[in-house]
Amino acid sequence: MNNPLSDRINKLSTSQTLAMAALARELKSQGKDIISLSLGEPDFNTPDFIKEAAKKAIDENYSTYSPVDGYMDLKEAICRKFKRDNDLEYKPSNVVVSTGAKQSLYNIAQVMLNDGDEVILPAPYWVSYYEIVKMAGGIPVEVPTTIESDFKITPEQLEKAITPKTKMIWYSSPCNPSGSVFNREELTALSNVILKQKQDIYVVSDEIYEHINFSGTFCSIASIPGMFERTITVNGVAKAFAMTGWRIGYIGASEIIAKACTKMQGQVTSGANSIAQRATIAAVDADPKVLNEMVSAFKSRRNLVVGLIQEIPGLKINSPEGAFYVFPDVSHYFGKTLKGTEIKDANDFAMYLLSEANVATVTGEAFGNPNCIRFSYATSEELLTEAMRRIKDALA
Repeated sequence: MNNPLSDRINKLSTSQTLAMAALARELKSQGKDIISLSLGEPDFNTPDFIKEAAKKAIDENYSTYSPVDGYMDLKEAICRKFKRDNDLEYKPSNVVVSTGAKQSLYNIAQVMLNDGDEVILPAPYWVSYYEIVKMAGGIPVEVPTTIESDFKITPEQLEKAITPKTKMIWYSSPCNPSGSVFNREELTALSNVILKQKQDIYVVSDEIYEHINFSGTFCSIASIPGMFERTITVNGVAKAFAMTGWRIGYIGASEIIAKACTKMQGQVTSGANSIAQRATIAAVDADPKVLNEMVSAFKSRRNLVVGLIQEIPGLKINSPEGAFYVFPDVSHYFGKTLKGTEIKDANDFAMYLLSEANVATVTGEAFGNPNCIRFSYATSEELLTEAMRRIKDALA
């Protein structure tokens, strides 16, 4: 029987982060002692005040369809958050609430890209950017960075990557997978390159890890003069408020883009979950100081993991300024044979760690950097210490 599936789905890659997490769960179910450092999910509980807001919403019978672009009072709360945290003057008409920031990104690609439009992706980039752009007919243009530059694209690299077909640039800060955080000076230099081009180039600024940030400051590129109308700011509550399963993301964008995203969403999912939206009002209205304990714990784990990796011969590591990932360069081991296993690339290296050390990671190839692998340190210091011990033994 012939394959009945579309060319679109046959060409689509599986999310390697989710695939590795699923493999780790499968091995655990078989009784193997797997430590999973593969999935980007906080190991904290959703704060009680947010859960109370959800319970209140249930009691108040928020059980009917929500507006496609989100409840008005939630959009107003998001506008207050943008002003408070990012110095951005969005109105409710600029905001669209979606079922997770991933849907926000999908909406943006579908309404902004025509076939053949180029999207610059500073690499490493979040695993789904590449495929979301492809699904919309866009052409992903990878711009490689290195651990020596803290995985940040330079203005010179950006200028060289721009062509007459360039429509957009997508990046995250703090970055998944590298943990890099762009400061205002760096974003201003990149903005200057964008603003001097003859064509209009738009920026998707993925700020989902905004509050998990050890640098002490955070800059939204939309706050830089000339960039507000050119930027689609993407955010959500999944990471900072440990609400990954609540599935609420949102954008701030010009009205024409916001209306287009609402139009797209109206034909795909309609409004996001009503109870989760009510809970999100409590989250985005909260003083970010409520997150200090969690952020402090992540910083402590970052320091622990970086220190332990520095003790493992052959791994090259920098100290990321945000999110909850480290992204060591493991290319020292390429071409070597470890305990009978030939390591040709980062895929082989990640699978070797899974089979030999019982530690699940994600290959850097999934993020556009074939020399690295990603460790998530969103787990206890005890498990992180044990995982690094196992890895060191496996590579000895």
